Amino acid sequence: MKMTKEEFKLMLINEAKKYDIEISNKQAEKYYLYKELLLEWNDKINLTSITDDEGIIIKHFIDCLLCINYIKENDKIIDVGTGAGFPGIVVAIYFEGKVKMTLLDSLNKRIMFLDEVINKLNIKNIETVHGRAEDMAHNVKYRQQYDIAVARAVAPLNILLEYISGYVKKGGNCICMKASSVEKEINNAEKTIDILKLDLITNERKNIKYKDEEITRTILSFKKLESISDKYPRNYSKIKKNPL
Repeated sequence: MKMTKEEFKLMLINEAKKYDIEISNKQAEKYYLYKELLLEWNDKINLTSITDDEGIIIKHFIDCLLCINYIKENDKIIDVGTGAGFPGIVVAIYFEGKVKMTLLDSLNKRIMFLDEVINKLNIKNIETVHGRAEDMAHNVKYRQQYDIAVARAVAPLNILLEYISGYVKKGGNCICMKASSVEKEINNAEKTIDILKLDLITNERKNIKYKDEEITRTILSFKKLESISDKYPRNYSKIKKNPL
């Protein structure tokens, strides 16, 4: 059942409190408008399979907000493979212009959607970039320029880290938002982690309740110890055919 605006905002604020996240009425208003645009555009392009209000609150907004503890004001962040803006738009709304956010996606239709969200919600310090992750990481404007690269449900860890590590400066962090079962992925990515000069510093699980379903989100944070070779990331075919 579709919620009224006030019902939506109240549920979002109350659900966020369960995870010690404070959402103001002003922020909740923007999340509501974001949801409305998401559903409007979803009729034209495939942005999400989750279309009920409660599902969007829990499975998208609350889930994305779980990464804010890894972000501080003035961080320069790139959301790689942002899709419909998860987690980048959600994080940008929360920080109210106090972080600098880049949203990267390979599909121009999604970029058009994101640009409309940014303009209609008047989100500050945010830009969109149309391009492939493995290509744009070699562009001097973006290469090793960020404090944080974040990605949510993009690819297996050994592939994902190659996609995103080129964006992060020495001392910065790669934040990977994964499903609950990650130990096998971590084991498979040991060589990748070593080659890309990364160190796994956080492996945190959070449980989200949606109706009778309990969803586990695992957040992995890797610190970048050194700059990496210019050959990484490799092109798409090499990454897929022969992961590090």
